Amino acid sequence: MGMEQLLEKASTYMKEQDLQRVSEAYEYAEEAHRGQLRKSGEPYILHPLAVAEMLVQMQMDVVTVMAALLHDVVEDTNVTVEDVKERFGETIAGLVDGLTKLEKIQFRSKEEQQNENYRKMFVAMANDIRVILIKLADRLHNMRTLKFQSEESQRRIAHETLEIYCPIAHRLGISAIKWEMEDIALRFLNPQQYYRIANLMKKKRTEREQYIDDLIGRIREKLEEMGIQGDISGRPKHIYSIFKKMTMRNKQFNEIYDLLAIRILVDNVKDCYATLGIIHTLWKPMPGRFKDYIAMPKANMYQSLHTTVVGPTGEPTEVQIRTWDMHRTSEYGIAAHWAYKEGKDTGVVQGTFRDKMNWFREIIELQQETRDAAEFMESLKMDFFTDLVFVFTPKGEVFELPAGSVPLDFAYRVHTEVGNRTIGAKVNGRIVPLDHKLKTGDIVEILTSKHSYGPSQDWLKIAQSSHARSKIKAWFKKEKREENVAKGWDAVERELKRLALEPSDWMSDDKLQEVARKFTFNDVEDMMSAIGFGGITAAQIVTRLTEKLRKEAEEAQQIQLTSEVKEMKAPASPEKRTRPSHGVKVKGVDNLLVRFARCCNPVPGDDIIGYITRGRGVSVHRSDCPNLPTASEGEEAARVIEVEWAESVEASYSVEIEILGHDRRGLLNEVLQAVSESKTNIAAVSGRSDRNKVAIMHLTILIRNKEHLQSVVDKIKRVKDIFSVQRLMQ
Repeated sequence: MGMEQLLEKASTYMKEQDLQRVSEAYEYAEEAHRGQLRKSGEPYILHPLAVAEMLVQMQMDVVTVMAALLHDVVEDTNVTVEDVKERFGETIAGLVDGLTKLEKIQFRSKEEQQNENYRKMFVAMANDIRVILIKLADRLHNMRTLKFQSEESQRRIAHETLEIYCPIAHRLGISAIKWEMEDIALRFLNPQQYYRIANLMKKKRTEREQYIDDLIGRIREKLEEMGIQGDISGRPKHIYSIFKKMTMRNKQFNEIYDLLAIRILVDNVKDCYATLGIIHTLWKPMPGRFKDYIAMPKANMYQSLHTTVVGPTGEPTEVQIRTWDMHRTSEYGIAAHWAYKEGKDTGVVQGTFRDKMNWFREIIELQQETRDAAEFMESLKMDFFTDLVFVFTPKGEVFELPAGSVPLDFAYRVHTEVGNRTIGAKVNGRIVPLDHKLKTGDIVEILTSKHSYGPSQDWLKIAQSSHARSKIKAWFKKEKREENVAKGWDAVERELKRLALEPSDWMSDDKLQEVARKFTFNDVEDMMSAIGFGGITAAQIVTRLTEKLRKEAEEAQQIQLTSEVKEMKAPASPEKRTRPSHGVKVKGVDNLLVRFARCCNPVPGDDIIGYITRGRGVSVHRSDCPNLPTASEGEEAARVIEVEWAESVEASYSVEIEILGHDRRGLLNEVLQAVSESKTNIAAVSGRSDRNKVAIMHLTILIRNKEHLQSVVDKIKRVKDIFSVQRLMQ
């Protein structure tokens, strides 16, 4: 889509002045990205344009569309957040900043950097939900172009999408994005299952479509008799949802009946229930398969009537009935209910929808209470990205909790004071222990007392949600401050003694104040209190206290390392025996002990790098081996040395490969025969079959070089029913 088409679509709901602002944002982004190409070879500007087009499809406001066009200018060009703020205002600059990764800050690891990026994005999302709507559109377009990435990147991005972005889309009710991302992710993570299900669906859909068409004709006829205007269509199931049913319920494809469902859209709620009556008159409903999400909407605002009936041929058939407004909400979720649509540009949803999305506020609370980004992400996954249970108060008020929650989690979700004063609980009128697992539909009553002593330390083990645990920790932090401070001092002293350091030398006021400032505590007492109630560990404090000492030790180690390297590079005396090189030369140096790293098993033809070990010569790795130290690892990185393959190599090299295929009799024999025909020795064989009838075989083979390995892989791939062959790293 070009800019003209974007403006044409936006003109259906935007004013002329808004269209002009969108054009300005496009021109600015186009200028900033000029000369940049995506991995597909296309001009970079096509990506922000595609993201903006998805948001226009949802009829998002002008600010969101402009921010979508500008979302990569700070991250990928020389433009700064201040530049965007000066040109387009604070709101758009804030959205762009919330979407910009923390690339220029030094982190200890990629994982830490990724967690900090997530934290920044989620906090920005909680302040203005439009951040995540732009990010979801951005991720969907990246998924659509995933084929241009390396195989490793494809799997990493697809896994991250399923773990982080699909649950967010689900919580926000944006099924149109969620379903497409899930299907694409499955295609790259489990291609054999994806294409198998797709082919089976294609075969079965033809016969099902005629059956569904007949049912639709009967329904349409009855609706017309009753004077109900309705749009009726068959809705195919998504591949990922079928895959989940097969794996979670351990079912075969032919056991899944609802590959096609019937969807009926009507004008109002009254017609929804009238249509339901017609369906149940035509065909017998299946017991336990009726769900009224109109009277009891899902947490993501989804509303619809679901019923499964036994059709004329005895086959179960799912029917969904909803209004047009409900259908828009089911497709676009929270994006369908914006405050700006009533003339306000606040980035928040209106009224009851704001109440239903109160988990945004909990994200802000979680961010304030969790100092570590990894802990923040774990808590987020536990509380917001898991399956939910829905429980009731005795007065009928409904609360959503993470699956596996106990009465304590419910008590703290009702109110912090209710949680702190809990002395017991009743579920469905029966007294239960505080660690009783709650199920959807349970009626929970919390028993409290003004004379309660408050939470006990055991509650931290009983509570399943991070929300409840953070409230319990906050109580200990406030109520037992003096005790926690004393515990903190003791813990730091013990940690210093464990390291054979004298506490009095290290626990001076000025040193502790400096560490407290680095951890953003108000004073030393706050820091000690945090150690006492478990908010931070004594080891973290001592690590900062002894930072200078460790730097001096590292410098001494560096001097020692330099001496080791010089010693290794010194010319060998004539009487010394020649060391085995295995066909590898250390550039400019002879007579070094060389061995191959087992983690990546390099072979001639691979790009390789050497690592000077302590006392075991040079370990040779593939250049892309994840076990090689990075430049940020200081002394370890200094041990990396250049190596190269000798011109003629006679040796054999051990390589492990993984083969995936459709499990059938004789498959392993055919694979071994293919390897044998390529005149390749096999050192080890193992295999198994998973519950989806996928055969997983591991072969360790002895090969001469990379070309030899490729010829073996090509031969195996030609075996019938083989899905993939890949080289493994340990």
